[in-house]
Amino acid sequence: MSDAVPENNQSQSGTPETLVQAGKSEEEQLAARVATLRHQIEEANYHYYVQDNPTLSDAEYDQLMIELQHIEQEHPELQTPDSPTQRVGAPVQDVTQHRHPVPMLSLANARSEKELQDWHRRAQNILPNAQFSYVCELKIDGLAIALTYEQGRLTIGATRGDGMVGENWTPNIRTIRQIPQRLRGEHIPAKVEVRGEIYMSIASFEKLNAEISDGKLFANPRNAAAGSLRQKDSRITASRHLDFFGYQLGYIEGMNVSSQWEALQLIREWGFPVNPNIKQANSLDEVIEYCNKWEQERFNLPYEIDGVVIKINNLAQQEELGTVARDPRWAIAFKYPPTQVATKLLDIRVNIGRTGSVNPWAMLEPMNIRGVTVSRAALHNEEDIQRKDLRIGDWVLVQRAGEVIPQVVKPIEERRTGQEEVYRLPENCPRCGTPIVRVTDQAMAYCPNPQCPARNFESITHFVSKGAMDMDTIGEKTCEQLIEAGYIQNVADFYTLTRDQLLALEGIKAKSADNMLTAIEASKQRALSRLLFGLNIRYMGEKTAQIIAGAFGNMDRLLAASETEIVKIPGIGPKIGHSVYCWLQEPANRALIERLRGVGVNMTEEQHSISGPLSGQSFLLTGRLSQMTRTAAEDAIKGLGGTIASGVSKSLNHLIVGEDAGSKLTKAQKAGVPIHDEEWLIDLLKEHVTAE
Repeated sequence: MSDAVPENNQSQSGTPETLVQAGKSEEEQLAARVATLRHQIEEANYHYYVQDNPTLSDAEYDQLMIELQHIEQEHPELQTPDSPTQRVGAPVQDVTQHRHPVPMLSLANARSEKELQDWHRRAQNILPNAQFSYVCELKIDGLAIALTYEQGRLTIGATRGDGMVGENWTPNIRTIRQIPQRLRGEHIPAKVEVRGEIYMSIASFEKLNAEISDGKLFANPRNAAAGSLRQKDSRITASRHLDFFGYQLGYIEGMNVSSQWEALQLIREWGFPVNPNIKQANSLDEVIEYCNKWEQERFNLPYEIDGVVIKINNLAQQEELGTVARDPRWAIAFKYPPTQVATKLLDIRVNIGRTGSVNPWAMLEPMNIRGVTVSRAALHNEEDIQRKDLRIGDWVLVQRAGEVIPQVVKPIEERRTGQEEVYRLPENCPRCGTPIVRVTDQAMAYCPNPQCPARNFESITHFVSKGAMDMDTIGEKTCEQLIEAGYIQNVADFYTLTRDQLLALEGIKAKSADNMLTAIEASKQRALSRLLFGLNIRYMGEKTAQIIAGAFGNMDRLLAASETEIVKIPGIGPKIGHSVYCWLQEPANRALIERLRGVGVNMTEEQHSISGPLSGQSFLLTGRLSQMTRTAAEDAIKGLGGTIASGVSKSLNHLIVGEDAGSKLTKAQKAGVPIHDEEWLIDLLKEHVTAE
């Protein structure tokens, strides 16, 4: 703990033999001693991890913990889940789902003062006579968690998940010493849910990556925190030094709370750390001042933040304002722009994708962006390179979009020397030598050779990926080994793999081989939409696969469908329909489907059609929405029976346009598709939600 010494050492030590209490049995005395030890240890944890004010030395803390562990080992009936001894972790049993009694809503984003003012104006329009005050909180870049306490004891710790249902990771969450096993203080509610952020400090993140010798490094502290929490052995979680800040009450029983500020004070009183930089603001100008201050000072913090969360303080006003889709009207996240760094564009190279797409990428002079070394970035396609006028040898501005994905933003033309080279895509595939095909009116170029080794490798690794057949124990390295060994030539070969073949691969042990075979067998039960997505049909994304599988219900009906029938599906246009139909007519592809059917792969889709006022209407969203997230808008549309199209076509009923709309807007204008703004969509959703 520290070198601190408590005022009364004797009160912190002792054994059951020295604490004989008159009139009590030995069992009662042991139980009393256990209660005393637990109280002393948790008090020491609170002062050390939350208050940063140690009250025990390391030796004294260890002495108490050893005694408690000894008693619990000798008398296991005295051990409880909230004992301090359980913070060291153990193997985790099956992870279960947890439905949040009160949804964990997402937040709409603001990226400018004007968008903050627009948010304030919308709230003021709903409550024209209200006087608002605000609470400003740093938006910690971590993992949102809901902690349920009953009679003061931690009973459930769950991730946010999709906002409605999360995952129960209580054993791992118990290892985080800043999260109390029992609430402190005098005002303990019968039941309460405390929400907050689990995060990893920058120092802990750098230490963790430095200790990884033969595995994949974590990209950033947020990924490290999420990966560390979701460990099957909570002892690993306990070793990762995760931290926590409480920031909200999900719900509370038996107590009345009137404001967000009061809620934060209660959370702190109960023993949780609350970020010390929270601030009350009485005007929007104060809010903007706070946001601007932390945009500059965030780099001095020991943890990463990606913005500020602003909440209207009065909880009664929050209730009146309500939500839009899954976003509360009473809160907003002010997002900071991603970090940008200048570096040199050393070369432009290409990868061949699973459908033959030629994907250029930038080879960069390595540089550090917020603790992560970046040496390559995506360039999308040749048209994007030309549009940005990127040249080999340029100094370029690179950013991590969302603080994760590296992007080349633009060249720094002022630093050009005249030695830079204009880039041209190669004429032939770099892997198989086949002439590259450029399709009119398409930005992407393709290698048309279906036997291209690069295409084959990418298609096989895609088939086992999470969004497709989800063979979670088989990664790119294993796929490469299987291909090189001649065991896998196409995706159907996964289902004829033997244990002996897997054990013949370098580095594969018996347990790994068994896990792979289990994952392969489990993949046979995936829905038809997952199979369609995994089959590498051009333009077939996850959403498209779900639409087509939902429309036909099974593979036989899809195989028998005409191109016209596929195109007529709401949300499927001529380009996608033609691609799907042509793929299905290829004899080799039909033979592949029959092989998959023969080994027991599922060929059906469970029907989940939702009827509602928007049934039969297709929608597509483009550009940035200001009042709700894209996902929230799509979920709201689908909840009222509408469908989300995968692209622009003449059959599209509505295109919803936000800020910075791209090529979809131009295509919709040419196709004569009805075009609407975000306010039109919100009014439509309000109308039907109110009517229901």
